[in-house]
Amino acid sequence: MKIKSYARDKTIEISETTIKHTNKFQEFLTDVANSVLFVIKVVRNTFARGFEFNEFLRQCYMIGNKSLPLISVTGIVIGLVLTIQSRPVLVNFGAVTMLPGMVTISIIREMGPVITALICAGKIGSSMGAEIGSMRVTEQIDAMEVSSANPIKFLIVPRVLAATLMLPVLILYADAIGILGSWAGANIKGDVSFVLFISQAFGDVDFADLFPAVIKSFFFGAVIGLVGCYKGFNAGRGTESVGIAANSAVVMASLFVILVDLIAVQITDML
Repeated sequence: MKIKSYARDKTIEISETTIKHTNKFQEFLTDVANSVLFVIKVVRNTFARGFEFNEFLRQCYMIGNKSLPLISVTGIVIGLVLTIQSRPVLVNFGAVTMLPGMVTISIIREMGPVITALICAGKIGSSMGAEIGSMRVTEQIDAMEVSSANPIKFLIVPRVLAATLMLPVLILYADAIGILGSWAGANIKGDVSFVLFISQAFGDVDFADLFPAVIKSFFFGAVIGLVGCYKGFNAGRGTESVGIAANSAVVMASLFVILVDLIAVQITDML
C-alpha cells in the first residue's frame, strides 16, 4: 500500500510540474501574440489621421532635453576610458598617432550607439513603463477607451515616434562629446592640439562607418519606445504592477537593443 501511495504521489507531482511548464509556455506564446498585435496597432495608428503633434513635441523635449546631462557624462567617460586604456598598448608598438582614429571609429561604430542606447533604455524605457502603467492602474486608459478616445494614437504613437527620432540625435551628441573626452584623455600624458587631434581622428573615418550606426540608432529608439509603452500599457491593476512594468521595460529594452545591434552588425558585415 505504501508503494502504491508513493507512486501515486510522484505521479501527481510530475503532473503538476508538467502543467506548470505548459502554463508558462502558453503565457509566453500569449505575450508574444499580444506584443505583435500591439506593434501592428501602433504602426496602423501612426499613419492614421489626427496625429497628436503637440504631444509628439512634448515627448521629444522630455526624451531629448532631459537626457542631455546623463548622455554628456556618459560620452565623456567613454572617450576618456577608451583613450586612457588604449594609449599604453599603442605606445609599446610605436603607434600613438593611430590613437585618435582608433578611438573615434570605436565610438562612432559601436561604443557610442550601444552604450547610449542602453542608458536611454534605462531612463526612457522605465519612465514610459511607469507613466503609462500608472495611467493603467488609475484607470485613465480605461476612461479614454470608454469615451471613444484612442489611447494608442494619443499615448503610444507620440512616445514611440519621439524615441525613434530623438535617440539618433542623442547618439550623435554622445559621439561628439566622446571625441572631446578622447582629446582630453590624450592630453593627460601628452600634448596634442585640438586641430591636430581632429584631423587625425577623422582621417580614417569613412561614410560607411557613420551610416550603419545612424540607421541602427533609429531601430534602437523604436525598440525602446515600443517595449516601454507595451509594458506600461499591459500593466496589472495593482500599484505594485507599476514598478514591475518599469523594471521589465528596462530589462527587455536592453535585451532587444543588444539583439538589434547583433543583427545590424551581421547585416553590415555582409554588405
